Amino acid sequence: MTTIDREPTAPELTLGGDDPNHLVSIDSIVGPSGQHGSGLPTTVIGWLSTTNHKALGVAYFVASLTFLAIGGGLAGIIRTELVAPGQQIVSEQVYNQVFTIHGSVMVFLFAVPFGFGLANYLMPLQIGAPDLAFPRLNAFSFWLYVIGGAVMLFGFAADGGAAPFGWFAYPPLSGAGGSPGLGADMWIVAILLTGTSGTLTAVNVIATITMLRTPGMTLFRMPILTWNLLVTAFMVLVVFPVLTGALLMLLADRQFGTRFFDPSDGGSPILWQHLFWFFGHPEVYIVALPFFGVVTEIFPVFARRPVFGYKGLIFATLTIGALSTSVWAHHMFVTGEVVVTFFALTSALIAIPTGVKVFNWIGSMYGGALTFEAPMKFAIGFLVTFVIGGVTGVMLASPTLDFHLSDSFFVVAHFHYVMGGTVVIALFAGVYFWWPKITGRMLSEKLATWHFWLLMIGFNATFFFMHLLGREGMPRRVPDYEPIAHWELWNQIATGGYVILVASMVPFLIAIVKSLRGPATAGA
Repeated sequence: MTTIDREPTAPELTLGGDDPNHLVSIDSIVGPSGQHGSGLPTTVIGWLSTTNHKALGVAYFVASLTFLAIGGGLAGIIRTELVAPGQQIVSEQVYNQVFTIHGSVMVFLFAVPFGFGLANYLMPLQIGAPDLAFPRLNAFSFWLYVIGGAVMLFGFAADGGAAPFGWFAYPPLSGAGGSPGLGADMWIVAILLTGTSGTLTAVNVIATITMLRTPGMTLFRMPILTWNLLVTAFMVLVVFPVLTGALLMLLADRQFGTRFFDPSDGGSPILWQHLFWFFGHPEVYIVALPFFGVVTEIFPVFARRPVFGYKGLIFATLTIGALSTSVWAHHMFVTGEVVVTFFALTSALIAIPTGVKVFNWIGSMYGGALTFEAPMKFAIGFLVTFVIGGVTGVMLASPTLDFHLSDSFFVVAHFHYVMGGTVVIALFAGVYFWWPKITGRMLSEKLATWHFWLLMIGFNATFFFMHLLGREGMPRRVPDYEPIAHWELWNQIATGGYVILVASMVPFLIAIVKSLRGPATAGA
């Protein structure tokens, strides 16, 4: 929603909203001029005890990116195992543990917490708040998240290894009989901790936005990123407690002899699917909306014009939030236990406000004086990736196609285009966009270009051909496969793409190191 000159001679005022007379101090967007990185602790004790929103925002960024690296490393084991038929490097049981923790880390420990980092660092600055409403609760939430992540990863050291049932934990596989080891219980406890952390953070975000906005900062003058964070927080409050309840029921089945999900004694495994996907599908938008906000801040800046359809973007976000809890059962079409027509309709309807956002982003660029610095490159890469994921999502909303493609690699490809590439590419757009204002230092444009093209090539090589694997019937969540025509070739291409993806991080890391070692030349 902002049009900020990224040069060192940035203007003092920026245009926001639909009102051409609406002027907001640039400090409300990026923080007080000349105070790059202010408020950050300088000692270990300071970091461990801080309640400062900037410090905790940085802590969320560092922790979530660390978990991204761990999850990416686990993905390397998966891709190496699938490079050819037969056992390659790990046993079937270890493979199941690896893909379970890979998915769990990426969803619960990377994607959502990075959005919380945005809420911590940027949101108070954008609305003129001195800090989040409850600073100590904010710090407590962060450490709950870190402890939860540690518990999950230490599951590998438990007797029997980590949880082996996938990040969706379907009973009876996730029950005491299907997964008897301690690692499964550690996974449940880890998700309970991270879920509680997220719920507390959502309360904090809502309280901050509703109570601590600076005078004159009405709701319809807030930046789009802040609006998206507000809607995300409300969604978290609606669906995270449902997941918490389901996890407590599963833990009770495993440890206390209850039978909530045991069909042999009156329970229902399908009940778990309803409860989990009531959380799981809104989770897609909980992950995506903060990053939608990131690119919405970027497109107008590098088009040198105000955001197109400011209020339309807000109402599209509100509509997505409202519809997200009516879509969950399209993950359950093949169970035969849901009203297929209704959920096919709602799954198609939610594509409308999402499409509105795409047209708004294009409209924000249309007719503008476009420049293609690193943030804009990554924002456009996000747009292309998201459109591909959105199109395949509409395909899966069709029951006829879903019956054929369910639990195949087509779903893996769709999921990674929507939840993987979209998030990671938008994340890097935000890093290149805000890094100069946060650190006072510039990042190399040449290295950023290498980073962008390697990332786009690697990502699409890794996941695009999975659509073809799914179309040909290769099931997901398998450690081995038959030597069927093209399956091995497409898996080898995917593994090669993963190698390029990893290589794309090299120029980014070099750029970060060079920037931190260089002078503070970004200006105010």
